[in-house]
Formats: sequence, C-alpha cells, structure tokens
Amino acid sequence: MPSEKSAKVSQKRFIRNRSVRRALRTSRTKVERAIVQSSPESTTLANQTIREIDKATSKNVIHRNKAARLKSRLAKKIIALSSFTD
Repeated sequence: MPSEKSAKVSQKRFIRNRSVRRALRTSRTKVERAIVQSSPESTTLANQTIREIDKATSKNVIHRNKAARLKSRLAKKIIALSSFTD
C-alpha cells in the first residue's frame, strides 16, 4: 500500500517540477535572444530569470549547484553585453 501512495506523490511532483523546469528553459531562451539582439530589456529579463532560478532551487526542482552555474553563466553574458555596448 505505501508504494501506491508514493507513486501518486511522485507523479504529482513530476508534473509540477516539469512545468517549473519548462518555464525556466523558456525564460533562459528569452534572455539569450535579447542578449543576441543587444536588446535594452535583456538586463530586466536576466533579473527575472535569476529570480525564477532561485524559486526553483527553493522548491528543490533543481540542485543549488546547478542554479549557481546557471546564474553565473547568465551574469557573464550580461556583463559581456554591457562592456560591449559601452
């Protein structure tokens, strides 16, 4: 009996986590496109994406090391963009 319940819980978590991961991927893609186009809203999009990454980490959807890696890579690209446009 306990395995049936854990299977249900696992399925619910999988569905919820999948939507959060998908949203993260979409958000990161939007930032990438804004950076490539040297769009002025790329910084605000990056801040929103970092916020979403932090939320996903707090919900244990992604590991904290992965979150740190994603945020670091994103910050590098934003810094490169700002130094390129100056």
